[in-house]
Amino acid sequence: MRTSLNEIKAIEEYLLQEQQPEDLLLFEAHMMLDEALKEKVQRQQRIYQLVRAYGRQQLRAEIEAAHQQLFTQARHRSFRQKVLRLFTK
Repeated sequence: MRTSLNEIKAIEEYLLQEQQPEDLLLFEAHMMLDEALKEKVQRQQRIYQLVRAYGRQQLRAEIEAAHQQLFTQARHRSFRQKVLRLFTK
């Protein structure tokens, strides 16, 4: 179990570019020799991409919800008018 945690940590450091140049070269050489490690790196990289995409999607949804609340509810009318005036001058 400890070996797999160390491997995950090494992959993460590689993907986040947190390695020293000599460690980077060593890790890349290890990936060339170990196809399974290379596949693990690719999978973890894809997971990071999906997490970032999900985070962006969540942020867009939160911004849209705030927009809908601020620009459609009557209680925020004065705020809406102030914002709109900024763009009409």
